[in-house]
Amino acid sequence: MWLFTKYGFYSAVCAREGDGSYGQPVDLDQIMVRARLRSHLESLREHFSELLADCNIRESVGTDYAFRIFVPKTTWSKILVRLSEEMDYDNFKSKVARQQGVAGDDYVHSLHDVWSIMNRLQM
Repeated sequence: MWLFTKYGFYSAVCAREGDGSYGQPVDLDQIMVRARLRSHLESLREHFSELLADCNIRESVGTDYAFRIFVPKTTWSKILVRLSEEMDYDNFKSKVARQQGVAGDDYVHSLHDVWSIMNRLQM
């Protein structure tokens, strides 16, 4: 699952059992939330501190998503519900630009790029 939020961009997948290496079975109860920027996971962890306080951000050098946290699926489900409950905008990209300010310019530009690419599906 890709998730674009006002806090950042995340790729959430089931973690793997054991040491987490390729070929290990999927752990249906554990979610690996990945991000390309540490600041995106820090923002998520800060906003949902009561749910993610014990989650350490791990850096994975040489992977497509350099930063990861691991959470129980039940915790991830609670975060998704809360994200939907706190929606208070009618334009996502504008909300991100206002909330993140200049520090989030690269993220906002990336959102516009993704919007443009996905818009091609409609044509």
